[in-house]
Amino acid sequence: MSDEDKEPPLSEQTRRPADTALLQQRVKAWYPYLDPWWVIIGFAVLGAIFVPVGYYITAESDSVFEEKIQYDAYDMSGGDCRINTTANAGKRCELEIRLTRDLEPPILIHYEIENFHQNHRAYQQSRDDYQLYGKTEQTPIMAKKCDPLNKIGRISLNPCGFIANTLFNDDIKLESVKSYNGQVVEGITMNEEGIAWKSDMDYVFNQPDGFKKEICPADTTPQSCCNSTDDYWSCDEAVEYKDGNLYRYHYPKDNETQYLHETYGNIISPIDGVMNEHFIVWMRIAALPTFRKLYGWINEPLATGTILTFSIVNNWEVESFKGKKSLIVSKSNIFGGKNNYMGTFYFGVGWFCIAVALFFAVKQSIYPRKVADPKYLRYKED
Repeated sequence: MSDEDKEPPLSEQTRRPADTALLQQRVKAWYPYLDPWWVIIGFAVLGAIFVPVGYYITAESDSVFEEKIQYDAYDMSGGDCRINTTANAGKRCELEIRLTRDLEPPILIHYEIENFHQNHRAYQQSRDDYQLYGKTEQTPIMAKKCDPLNKIGRISLNPCGFIANTLFNDDIKLESVKSYNGQVVEGITMNEEGIAWKSDMDYVFNQPDGFKKEICPADTTPQSCCNSTDDYWSCDEAVEYKDGNLYRYHYPKDNETQYLHETYGNIISPIDGVMNEHFIVWMRIAALPTFRKLYGWINEPLATGTILTFSIVNNWEVESFKGKKSLIVSKSNIFGGKNNYMGTFYFGVGWFCIAVALFFAVKQSIYPRKVADPKYLRYKED
């Protein structure tokens, strides 16, 4: 042994682990082995738990009210709402949904899209999160992520990227509510606020830095309100907001930027911009190609036989990706909306565990195998 290989004295071993049970791996431990009957009992217990839970979840799902009507699809031959490959067609139609049971609020209104892959990697990464939170200066890395929907010529898109610029822009309104005998029920509206996550509203989205809004002074027209003496306001014409007031607004770098309200003027108010809740709901990526997103909710009870009439302006085409669109009126429970897959999953796992337990129980009863029997050891074959 050379001098370099000699072990130094303990006094010089500065990195030697302390002589404790934990660091020297002397901690007492339990080393279980898989006794066949304990394995069989384990599978049986899992099956006994999963099957009743699956039954309960399925029963809860079946009790959830849901009415669904498809209003546009690539393979739909006709219909008042059907459009082909014309985006932003603005085709108007009406849909009626009749309730088959009494419903208590909240009553949820969803739209459903089939065969649209929001979870595609290139699609879900095409966004600038700093821009969505209000930053107007863009880094080269974020600009690259948004390509090719970062600029149109010399005009910058804000927000940029695939997700923001493929926004679902069908306009859905609750036109009327009628009782089972055809009488109009007054005072029932569809709320379109409170549909986005509060954390998204507070921490993920924000109007651009430098954005400003202000209620127009009294006795002004929409044009004169924006054409103030200081020329600060970027709007050409003031807009009426949902609170009934007339607003003027200012967006920074407006001459060289196309903002969300300019891309989707039919559904996005310049006062809301990226804080529009329909936009925020859309920006939360769906995991599956068939998905639903909340559009609104009704906060009044509705009786059996009530007819809900929805007015739809169909702008979002589905022909190009062989998709389908539906409108859904539903309720929810502790597991969410109507979903038979979760109950089926629990049933499948439960019955599989029971089948495995029975198989091994029969095998162990007919051909038992002694645990740790040395005859099954094979170190070297002769």
